[in-house]
Amino acid sequence: MSAAQAAGPAAQPLHAAEAVEANVVDETVLARLLRRAGRTIARPALECFEMLIDGKTPHQSRLTVLAALTYLVLPLDLIPDFIPAAGFSDDLVAITALLGLCTRHLTPEIRERAQRRLDLWFPMNR
Repeated sequence: MSAAQAAGPAAQPLHAAEAVEANVVDETVLARLLRRAGRTIARPALECFEMLIDGKTPHQSRLTVLAALTYLVLPLDLIPDFIPAAGFSDDLVAITALLGLCTRHLTPEIRERAQRRLDLWFPMNR
């Protein structure tokens, strides 16, 4: 018995993991996965957009949604994100404002229009 075998599995040499070649990836599965992820990410954004353009949404709510979305998208923050704990607190305020408005003003009609747009942009049957 060698010294490496006597020392147990921790002393065994490590072997490099085999890299999977790009031609092994099933592109249809990858496309389906990306489409599903896109739908998940796009749904709340489309609902907010539909709420913005809906004539029944109060003007003040539209301005708040627009301001919150703009703040979340812009790279500048009141409190820089690299500051531990406090860095994301300003983003949390913007998200909380959006959630509050969505619970009050997101009607079934708005959800239906957003769903139709989502199905058009991210069809599941492809």
